[in-house]
Amino acid sequence: MHPRIEDYALISDEQTAALIGKDGSVDWLCLPRFDSAACFARLLGDKDNGHWRIAPKHAKGLCSRRAYRPDTLVLDTEWETEEGAIRVTDLMPQRDRAPDLVRVVEGLRGRVTVRSTLRLRFDYGSIVPWVRKSHGHRVAVAGPDSVWLRSDPAVPTWGEDFGTHSEFTVEEGEKVAFVLTWHPSHEPRPPMIDPYKALHHSIRDWRKWVGHCRFDGPYRDTVVRSLITLKALTHRPTGGIVAAPTTSLPEEPGGVRNWDYRYCWLRDSTLTLNVGLSAGYRKEAEAWRDWLLRAVAGDPADLQIMYGIAGERRLPEFEVPWLSGFADSVPVRIGNQAVEQLQLDVYGEVMDTLALAREAGLPTKPHMWAIQVALVEWLRSAWRQPDEGLWEVRGGRRHFVHSKVMVWVAADRAVRTLERNPELEGDLDGWREFRDEVHREVVEKGYDPERNTFTQSYGSRELDAALLLIPRVGFLPPDDPRVVGTIDAIRTELSHRGFLRRYSTDEATVDGLPGSEGTFLACSFWLAEALHMTGRKQEARELFDRLVGLTNDVGLLAEEYDPVSGRQLGNFPQAFSHIGLVNTALALYGADGAG
Repeated sequence: MHPRIEDYALISDEQTAALIGKDGSVDWLCLPRFDSAACFARLLGDKDNGHWRIAPKHAKGLCSRRAYRPDTLVLDTEWETEEGAIRVTDLMPQRDRAPDLVRVVEGLRGRVTVRSTLRLRFDYGSIVPWVRKSHGHRVAVAGPDSVWLRSDPAVPTWGEDFGTHSEFTVEEGEKVAFVLTWHPSHEPRPPMIDPYKALHHSIRDWRKWVGHCRFDGPYRDTVVRSLITLKALTHRPTGGIVAAPTTSLPEEPGGVRNWDYRYCWLRDSTLTLNVGLSAGYRKEAEAWRDWLLRAVAGDPADLQIMYGIAGERRLPEFEVPWLSGFADSVPVRIGNQAVEQLQLDVYGEVMDTLALAREAGLPTKPHMWAIQVALVEWLRSAWRQPDEGLWEVRGGRRHFVHSKVMVWVAADRAVRTLERNPELEGDLDGWREFRDEVHREVVEKGYDPERNTFTQSYGSRELDAALLLIPRVGFLPPDDPRVVGTIDAIRTELSHRGFLRRYSTDEATVDGLPGSEGTFLACSFWLAEALHMTGRKQEARELFDRLVGLTNDVGLLAEEYDPVSGRQLGNFPQAFSHIGLVNTALALYGADGAG
């Protein structure tokens, strides 16, 4: 039986991440970066596509229990057997030179025989490396990749079935640590780390970081877990935050809605910055702002909806046919063709993010305002064209209302910045006129007076959950009847067993794709916040409580949720979902929860 998406837990060194199942198997790991080729790809295939399982020798099923150490990203997985009990502790310590995966086996009770099965498969499960012994270690090499495996104390290993196996026993208090280290095959092996010191330092460092959290209201543990997850999805050297560490986890099991999310999207940049600033993490907020400035630098006409973790622009999409897909969901895609789309909303996101950064007192950059001026000036001449919209539809361009609202946001933030900083140069009167013109058109063409709701695009009857952001960005006040009507219409028409879809997929003409998808968790968090803003605070808190209840046993959320099967869907864990959770907690409980 194939694992469920929610059966996985995450560990990370803030440059890449691994997913570990309840069966004790590392089923996904890309080295050395989040967007590198996977050396463990069982997540999207089978055991022959690479994995590393450590468990009691005769354990066939899942672990007895698992949990993160409080306020850390260190994972403990425990097994109860007839022989006794063991704990496997997994972590990826912050790297000095090379990425390390550390797995510590500890005897808790009795005398337990433990089995380690390691199958390395480079290039997304397609390449079997050459494995040899060197000074008591196992070394696997293929092309540019080299991986070293060692244990402390040393345990016997042997090769079988194109894998590396170990078998040993542990009694109460005994420990055996494994360390898997990657480095470029043309370079010498990096210095070896002490796995036990790495465990101690990782626990200390995570708890020190969590100590900066300013939120102390209800659901604090859940909020902290989301903050840790967002930190884990942040590429420390550049400050970029990947949408998820995975590719092609399906939005519909067996369907084709499978995308690569190991890149950095601009659509959630303002919400991301708000999380950092409001929760007490200004350093991370500034790093994200700086990443954004580097990524968007250049011709405003070339602004992309997403970038690589270092700001790379070319993210070509292709398929890997040798992987059978999660739950037989194909194709498995690498790269993301949506990078070529036009989405006018990202101009508003960038302008809003940089305005928020300035208002929060983050140190300005000499070129920041010049970039903003160039963006708003290009947008002033280009905003009337249709685009693919926030959700990256592949059914053709439209005049999406959310996109036009975000155009208004771009103009509005430019105006407000000039009004508050008169020493800056800009066309204040022209931008005010631009802002007002966009507002008039959206209200005229994007609003359905008969149904008292804004619509997904001009002249359409479809709705879009992104319209819930209208009061949040300030396009209209929360008490405007058109805002209240839009919230109610979305809740009625896009609701599925209490949670929200992004938009209706009944008509494939909108997104150009067959099949359907689950309820979208970020949108459901937006609904909770919108209900709160319009005075329905009890309903907002009840919805938030139900959403928190969807987290898996270690507090993680995917992109979507199927309320019929009770399964998480989409790439995992999803930054957008966790950003929504934290921002909604701040909105609902900030007055009595944030320091």
